Amino acid sequence: MYKHILVPTDGSPLSRAAIVAAVELARLLGSRVTGVFAAPAATPLVYRGLLPVGYRPPPKNAAMIEKAARRYLEVIERAARAAGVSCETFHVTSDFPADTILTVAAKRKCDLIFMASHGRRGPLGRLIGSETQKVLTRAEIPVLVHR
Repeated sequence: MYKHILVPTDGSPLSRAAIVAAVELARLLGSRVTGVFAAPAATPLVYRGLLPVGYRPPPKNAAMIEKAARRYLEVIERAARAAGVSCETFHVTSDFPADTILTVAAKRKCDLIFMASHGRRGPLGRLIGSETQKVLTRAEIPVLVHR
């Protein structure tokens, strides 16, 4: 059925739960997984939520982003290794995670995107949007949303 599953992560507990489920599906189907983490470029501003709260030199921010990317992608690698599933992972610099997810899926010839949804609704959901919703509306391959 599905031979190559793309698993995006944002490092959240919901993403970690989706990773476990995606790797188990891949194991059952004899599929391989590709993990991706999209993070914005390092800037001098430090944000908490949507608000700038401080300044940090861009190289220091870049190092923090790389460390987070390694930590988040390692979750996918560990789960795949434990399940005996073939896995590759990527960290991509992008301000548009949904675009990155769709681009990686196309370039890597994935036939399923398996991702978590935070289920943001109301004013916050309208303000920041849902990356999952963006992927769902634009994907040309099946998307399985884990909640």
